[in-house]
Amino acid sequence: MVVNYKELKKNGFMLQRQPDYFAMRLKSVGGHFTAEQLGTIQKVAEKFGKGYIHLTSRQGIEIPFIHLDCIEEVKKTLAEGGVSVGVSGARVRTITACQGNAVCQSGLIDTQKLANEFDKRYGGRELPHKFKFGFTGCHNNCLKTEENDIGIKGAVKPHWNAEKCTYCGRCENVCPQKIISVDKDKKIVTQDEKNCVYCGKCIKNCPVNAWGGENGFIISFGGLYGNRIAIGKSFLPIIFDEEKLFEIVDIALKFFEENAKSGERFRNTLDRVGWEDFIQRVSSVTVVSC
Repeated sequence: MVVNYKELKKNGFMLQRQPDYFAMRLKSVGGHFTAEQLGTIQKVAEKFGKGYIHLTSRQGIEIPFIHLDCIEEVKKTLAEGGVSVGVSGARVRTITACQGNAVCQSGLIDTQKLANEFDKRYGGRELPHKFKFGFTGCHNNCLKTEENDIGIKGAVKPHWNAEKCTYCGRCENVCPQKIISVDKDKKIVTQDEKNCVYCGKCIKNCPVNAWGGENGFIISFGGLYGNRIAIGKSFLPIIFDEEKLFEIVDIALKFFEENAKSGERFRNTLDRVGWEDFIQRVSSVTVVSC
């Protein structure tokens, strides 16, 4: 039997050091697995593997020691329990996400909802090289969005309402950038907007709701964390519209497809071709501001 190892790797079966054994990568979106899925994974690991799993750095699960002869039976067993095999190679990889505002008190966006939508639109899409999306709900940046080819971070642009303010100074105390100043005598609150990181702590800690704002997305491009380390660049204002977010991503992926050499990461393409044209293209999207 002729074995197409390249095709197996493409479909989530990573060849081990041991001949004809594979570490099988399972599909994960935002690190979310149901209890039922976990039961299926346990069953497969015990029956076909060595009774354990490996948690990957991108919120995924691998089951090592799956023998070549068992692959089809393993896939059938997984499918019956609602589990899919993952992907590898030159395509959109596992989409990572924190728990977001559905669970986390700090979350500003629904990262899990977005991760699932991105998976429907882009998951497994073939590209010149592997491509990684990552979502984090707020400025705490638990998922380190700037390490991804495209990272999306929750953000909120704060607005101060003088009529509600009691000038207690709490916003000044909690601001991590120290860019808010409260003058109780003159009844003035000032903010250095250009240095705001859009964390929303002034809003969350205001006892009288004098601070408000609209939640949105900060996008970074070209992150790498492997053989080469590069921090993704953020140059767009906050995006407040999901459809604009998708439009920007579509433009970025098209740019990658049109300009990348085979086997070249997105950041390396941008550095080689030059950022100017790319910035102009994604900046051309009409941004809805609050």
